[in-house]
Amino acid sequence: MNKGEQTRKQIIRKAAPIFNQRGFAGAALSDLMSATSLEKGGIYRHFDSKQQLAGEAFDYSWRMALDARFAGTQEIPNTVDRLKQIVWNFHDRRANLVQGGCPLLNMATDSDDGNPALRRKVRQAFASWLERLRSIVEEGQGRGEIRPSVNPAEVSTLIITTIEGSLMLERLQKNLEPLNIACRHLEQYLETNVRASSPIPQRS
Repeated sequence: MNKGEQTRKQIIRKAAPIFNQRGFAGAALSDLMSATSLEKGGIYRHFDSKQQLAGEAFDYSWRMALDARFAGTQEIPNTVDRLKQIVWNFHDRRANLVQGGCPLLNMATDSDDGNPALRRKVRQAFASWLERLRSIVEEGQGRGEIRPSVNPAEVSTLIITTIEGSLMLERLQKNLEPLNIACRHLEQYLETNVRASSPIPQRS
């Protein structure tokens, strides 16, 4: 990696918490300059616009969030237990997130029809996250661990919307209890509504 690429990555890393905490409009150029120790020209030598920088800062924040949420799950063989771990990772693995909380929730709230490029990024992030969860459910169905009657897209959507809604309430109330309730509810739901009551033989 050459010096220019290193500088570019450093700008993204230092700009990420500013955009995640203050939003696109609230992230002033002076804040970005202060965080990066660069002048305006030094920043925009690496980015065509503030919007491009905001988009790449979101990508960086979202990768960190996904890494935290899926941490330790690949080693879990049973798919229902894997989904449960993903749920509890929301609760337990928050120290390494970019400051400001969930970037998906923040950007979805911040971006509107007036900023279609950032809104597209949020939609793409949601779709990719939904697909990752859906693939786990489908894997579980193929292995007989998850009930065949379960709709993978519905399970995935329920997990995401329940967690994201609880994060919004946690922020509003400055209280962890909404997230506690959401995680317990999803754990029970995965055990009683999703897990197959007994292993279903796989098709040959």
